[in-house]
Amino acid sequence: MKKQMITLFAATLLTIAGFSQNHDNHNHATTGNTTPVVVTETIKFPETTHDFGKIPQGKPVTYIFTFENTGKDSLKLDNVQASCGCTTPEWNKTPVAPGIKSTIKVGYNAAAEGPFEKTITVYYNGGQTKVLVIKGAVWKTPDQSAPTNQALNIFKQ
Repeated sequence: MKKQMITLFAATLLTIAGFSQNHDNHNHATTGNTTPVVVTETIKFPETTHDFGKIPQGKPVTYIFTFENTGKDSLKLDNVQASCGCTTPEWNKTPVAPGIKSTIKVGYNAAAEGPFEKTITVYYNGGQTKVLVIKGAVWKTPDQSAPTNQALNIFKQ
């Protein structure tokens, strides 16, 4: 009887150990759709980066990015957000019909001297995003106006 109890106990332990093993390499039936969802881009920008080049300090600049709705349904810009407060985007809040072009106007306040690169994230159609970039270099303007040219006084006499 004792031998049967030991055999039964050993068999139980082996059965429990077998069920607790990880079966990651086995083919298990999955639920739901396993086909990857392909999201087609419905917004097309001819250019996503604009270089202002060298601009004078204290002179705000603007650039207009153009885009087209390449989808089959209306395109809605949910939000357009700049990476900092020195960049201000403006856009039309009404949906853009398929095949129609629209614009996003981006302003940059050139207050700080030196190179800059700022991003503008366009949120559209309830979760899709596109990133625009503006860049350039701000050169320091003189603290005072140019000195008077005394040679001009000769011509005034």
